[in-house]
Amino acid sequence: MFIGHFALGFAAKRAIPEAPLPALLAAPELLDLVWPIFLLTGAETVRIAPGNTRFTPLEFVAYPWSHSLLMAAVWGALFAGTMWLATRRTAVAATVFGLVVSHWVLDWITHRPDMPLTPAGGTKLGLGLWNFPAATLAVEGAMFAGGVALYASATRPADRVGRYAFWALVVFLLASYLGAAFGPPPPDVRTLALGSLGLWLLPLWAWWIERHRVPGP
Repeated sequence: MFIGHFALGFAAKRAIPEAPLPALLAAPELLDLVWPIFLLTGAETVRIAPGNTRFTPLEFVAYPWSHSLLMAAVWGALFAGTMWLATRRTAVAATVFGLVVSHWVLDWITHRPDMPLTPAGGTKLGLGLWNFPAATLAVEGAMFAGGVALYASATRPADRVGRYAFWALVVFLLASYLGAAFGPPPPDVRTLALGSLGLWLLPLWAWWIERHRVPGP
């Protein structure tokens, strides 16, 4: 899942208006933010294997440190602790923790049985929504539309930057999602990992947006 993760981050702004948008978008994507680092260091493994599922050409061979359920909770606790120190708001910290762990839950729905419970290996889970491309697009598209609508109703642009920077991010995320779904597979794992590091720019984009938006009516 990709835009489904961002959908939850956008939607959370409606529930917790005091939570900063960069954190709300980084939290549900945190496992994918650290994943390319583990790939480049050799600690985790992915193969480019078209046909592994009908929706993505990637075969996630091993990613215990970024995507196991136990480590999702650890990453979530670390991020939540950081946000509590920064804001002193328990609701913000709890929301961030839930968003980080939600990544594992959404991936469990979409992935084939490759989602580990602990870094030690053993049982791997996955419901395999990615084997049904039309359903995958429908579910993620609906989630994203709902999340964007909730964020747009919770805030309003303070100026032109606030309006166009926000909608440019929405279009960029959609274009990236559709490009990954219908475009050619990555040429190699290193290119995939380096390209995935670009996700770290999205919280900065969100920070820029939030500087130009104010709470909605």
